[in-house]
Amino acid sequence: MGLLQSTAVNMLEMIGIGPFITIGVILSAMGGPQAILGWFLGALFSVCDGMVYAELGAAMPGAGGSYIYFREAFNPRSWGNLISFLFLWETIFIAPLSISAAAVGFAEYSHYFLPRLSHTGVGVLAAGVCVLITFLLYRPVKSVGRYSMVMLAVVLAAMFWVIISGLIHINTKMAFDFPPGAFHLSKSFFYGLAGATLIAMYNYGGYNNITYLGGEVKNPSKNIPRAIVYSVLSVAVLYLLMSVVIVGTIPWRDAAASQAVVSEFIGKLYGSRAASLMTCLILVATLGGIFTMSLGFSRILYAAGAEGNFFRVFGRVHPKGRFPTVSLLAMNAMAIPLCWLSLERLLTALMVIQIIFQFIPQIFALFVIRKYRKEIARPFRMWLYPLPALVALVGWIYVAATPEQRQNIGTALILLFVGIVAFVLRARTVRIWPFARVQDRATPAG
Repeated sequence: MGLLQSTAVNMLEMIGIGPFITIGVILSAMGGPQAILGWFLGALFSVCDGMVYAELGAAMPGAGGSYIYFREAFNPRSWGNLISFLFLWETIFIAPLSISAAAVGFAEYSHYFLPRLSHTGVGVLAAGVCVLITFLLYRPVKSVGRYSMVMLAVVLAAMFWVIISGLIHINTKMAFDFPPGAFHLSKSFFYGLAGATLIAMYNYGGYNNITYLGGEVKNPSKNIPRAIVYSVLSVAVLYLLMSVVIVGTIPWRDAAASQAVVSEFIGKLYGSRAASLMTCLILVATLGGIFTMSLGFSRILYAAGAEGNFFRVFGRVHPKGRFPTVSLLAMNAMAIPLCWLSLERLLTALMVIQIIFQFIPQIFALFVIRKYRKEIARPFRMWLYPLPALVALVGWIYVAATPEQRQNIGTALILLFVGIVAFVLRARTVRIWPFARVQDRATPAG
């Protein structure tokens, strides 16, 4: 995939269902249009974290992304085995959570067409989406790149329709109808801002998707950093514009209470037929997000399985198409039972587990590589290092360390402990570090 397709793969996962269903949630978190601060902070933290991925992705392009970065940063002959294993352990939970959350979002937005759809019906429909995406991805990556371009065109058509329509009809007084005390810097303000920013960062999530496909990108040392930066900046502009024009057309209190605010926005301007068309576009955008998400996750376990650092069955590829098969099928199969959980529960668990297992440790991985692995060539160097990395670190801690996230942090720490135990048991069984024989420690475990 070239730069255009690589950027499309990122943007398609970033947009997906997220902004269409979470605008109301973000408004509720801060209680007014000042929620735009959450979008700004989310964009800032995402750009800074994207710089971390850009430097690591350009230095070590290959299928697996963070799995490779952790292994190399912390020494593939010792601690790198544990840290990279924990990332794979996280993926077993994160991939199904991500896929099922998007599928549930698809099913819930379908309420616009199916108002009598029950909770059970939402689960059945979401599970059917997982099956459909698996079928679409069961083919060579060149076809996947073409599909990504088509789906991205649909997504952008929906967003530009909203933005252009909103700019024509916007009421600036309504768009900035801040309630009394909106910017009072109290504890509740900062907790609300953290909640809004966490949701915004979920919406920006996906800028790292191309790093999981690094081995399938042309000229990765240049195209991976460019795809990350271009996708984050482009999506940030689209999100900010869409949020402003919607609350400038629909009173923010109504938007905060709506589950299909974008469709209602179009319906208010152009009628029910136009709203139905927009709903169709949003559902297609959601399918596109699940499509690229499943694509990226399937490459992580494939890379580890192919190298013998995880269950080897995940390293199997299609005999003709040469694309991962077992990892793709396993991730989507495990997502299906989760489709009967609530969207809010899936999203909060997803973000906090990733922060604990992946986002924060990866920033430290960059610091370690900079200091101790200078032999690794870095074609792209983070601008203004280490400032972006430190900003990203503060951002992740800020959005996770709130009272509302204590339960999810506890769950993540339990999974971390169980993951360490699983690594120790596996290491003892296959005789790798720290149980390897002395003569085996000269080479990485296979």
